[in-house]
Amino acid sequence: MRRIRVLPVFLLATAGVAATIFGNVRGIVHDPQHRPVPGITVILKARNSEFTQSAQTNSGGEFHFEAVPLGEYTVSVSDATFVTELQTITVLSATTPILHLELRLPSEKQTITVSAEAGQSETVTPATLVERLQIQETPGASRSNSLAMITDFVPGSYLTHDQLHIRGGHQVSWLIDGVPIPNTNIASNLGPQIDPKDIDALEVQRGSYSADYGDRTYGIFNVAPRTGFERSNEAELTLSAGNFYQTDGQLNFGGHTNRFAYYASLNGNRTNLGLEPPTAQVIHDAANGFGGFTSLIFNATPEDQLRFVAQSRRDFYQVPFDPADPNNTPGQFLRDANRESDSFAAFSWVRTLNPSLLLTVSPFFHRNSANYESSAQDFPSSAMQDHASNYEGGQATLSWIAKRNNLRVGLYGFAQQDHQTFGLDCHDPSQSQCQGSTLSEIDNPSGAQVAVYAEDQLKATSWLTLNAGVRQTHFSGGVEENATSPRFGASLRIPKLKWVFRGFYGHFYQAPPLLTVSGPLLQLATSQNLGFVPLHGERDEEHQFGVTIPVHDWTL
Repeated sequence: MRRIRVLPVFLLATAGVAATIFGNVRGIVHDPQHRPVPGITVILKARNSEFTQSAQTNSGGEFHFEAVPLGEYTVSVSDATFVTELQTITVLSATTPILHLELRLPSEKQTITVSAEAGQSETVTPATLVERLQIQETPGASRSNSLAMITDFVPGSYLTHDQLHIRGGHQVSWLIDGVPIPNTNIASNLGPQIDPKDIDALEVQRGSYSADYGDRTYGIFNVAPRTGFERSNEAELTLSAGNFYQTDGQLNFGGHTNRFAYYASLNGNRTNLGLEPPTAQVIHDAANGFGGFTSLIFNATPEDQLRFVAQSRRDFYQVPFDPADPNNTPGQFLRDANRESDSFAAFSWVRTLNPSLLLTVSPFFHRNSANYESSAQDFPSSAMQDHASNYEGGQATLSWIAKRNNLRVGLYGFAQQDHQTFGLDCHDPSQSQCQGSTLSEIDNPSGAQVAVYAEDQLKATSWLTLNAGVRQTHFSGGVEENATSPRFGASLRIPKLKWVFRGFYGHFYQAPPLLTVSGPLLQLATSQNLGFVPLHGERDEEHQFGVTIPVHDWTL
């Protein structure tokens, strides 16, 4: 078992916890004597698009907005009697900011004062929210294969040996529209899961996860894609060029009506400096890729929203090498290459059962492949590996919000089919294990994973929030395993200082890859007096403690 201990650190971040891409906004409108004001129209509008919701206060002066996508919003009151003052709030997934709108009636000027409870007091999960304008304004962050949108904004994230690392590891999860994109093949692909130019907001969580999530312990990337609400039947062409013959371009279209929004894009890129070269001299290091993305939203009824996202991309990487490496045959020019493809589609039905109850059902499909090949003339051997995985599954989450509780229960599962081909051509008869032979192995394993979870967030007081949840996972593949993962957390806010202290304890289970070694490879290993045991899932335990200190518009 791996134990992860995180010492108290200062974090530049906002905070959130996600079971979905949605949050909720609630509040009350009252007069200077704190009496509720009914019949007032409250407007919620996205800062970077035309996405808008409106609600009227009830007899108790209360209003609520359900299924609000993560991002930054402004809240205002629409009433001819009062002067509207905008208030900016940040909505993170599975959070419920509570607003207090006070209507002031001075003799000369009538104003509205809006206050909101600090969002970071709601959760024990440290998180960072990166928005579309930040990605656009950060040099290099919008390139198709760039991860600068993460490494430039998220504490503890960095890129090494062409893999994104966060908090010391590269086991991370990607979600699109709140739907997990399954991939049991760790580090099989390079670059981001989605083109940064197609992202409207990115929520990055760094540990202390709720029971909604299971396996990857180092980071969770929850993507809110562009929807078309920022456009009015418009098209945009973006082109860029740089050193090493680098080019990156995208053509996108978007638009919306009151009930329907669409967004679609096509992209392409190339460069002569793709992967990290082992030497200062760049040799055999070109890369190129292309892809497409679409996002559709349709409000069928006031209670039913339908969302669809899909993407397909292809990438090609030459593998650089060091000609002076003594392990390489002198004078040999290696031409190894890696071809990758990734496609996914996710459909979500968001049903508002009542102001306190929200149901989200999301079937999905994901296909991922990575094909590595070397030249047939390589000496003393050449190798190739083709690995493709198909995932079909779904997620269903039911969330219930009361005055003090935020309860979520759900079911998540998928079936997986793998196809793997491994080949090794031996060209050196002097090697006893080679004997001029060709080694080939084809495997088609399959497996499945099912998880049920429950999580409750209790606001015990205005300054104390408690979290408790459990996740039960069943995996079947090369081995069959069950895992119970409890999670506990607490956040304590000092009222006057507004400092927030957090603590978390939890267990995690990560299912193993379907295939390790078998067939001729196993026979070869056995002939070398080597042995293998079945690969089991990884079980982790995490303890995290931290403090959040607000400084003006920053969170330290």
